[in-house]
Amino acid sequence: MNISLEQPAHAAAIEQLLDTSFGPKRHTKTVYRLRRNIAPVADLCFVATETDADGQEVLLGTIRYWPVMLGGKVHALMLGPIAISPDRRSDGLGGKLIRHSLEQARALGHRIVILVGDAPYYVRFGFSRAVVAGLSLPGPVDPARFQGLELVPGALDGVTGMVGRAAPARTRTPALRTASPAVRPAAKITTLPLPAADPVSPNPVPLDLPVSRRRLRRAAR
Repeated sequence: MNISLEQPAHAAAIEQLLDTSFGPKRHTKTVYRLRRNIAPVADLCFVATETDADGQEVLLGTIRYWPVMLGGKVHALMLGPIAISPDRRSDGLGGKLIRHSLEQARALGHRIVILVGDAPYYVRFGFSRAVVAGLSLPGPVDPARFQGLELVPGALDGVTGMVGRAAPARTRTPALRTASPAVRPAAKITTLPLPAADPVSPNPVPLDLPVSRRRLRRAAR
């Protein structure tokens, strides 16, 4: 298994994985409205892949981050969506993608990450409801699933208001670093409800903890 930056060649397989995981109506959710016409953060969009017996690259998982504004003035990242192939949900792959991407976000100087997901899961990666208590989302969302993480201690101190869209930029998919053939999605892909492997329970946790199927069905959307 290999974790690398998302490339244009991964696009079709990623969309298939997300549709299978979250359904075709996923674009109507509040978090998707915050992402609409906004480019994801290319340096934080990762895929997990492996090579099959025929030498083809197979997509096992995907994670993306998007720019948002808090209270109209504080820049932050929104984690999601994250999805994992069903036959790999118990491998801790979701947790590996989260830990890897959060480490990269910290190294790049980002200060805040928010998400909507299963709290018990993301807590292990350091996410909590308390740090975003002064913030709200522009649409229906279960408050208990709205969480945040300070990559820099105190980054969310005194931050209040509405979570809003980042200024529209030229929409583009993560830059193509190296040419590569189209990637084949793994069979029977489903959402990685970061239970024991991916969603709302962020607190650096062991990368290889087994994930329950029930938790995996509630991945970060």
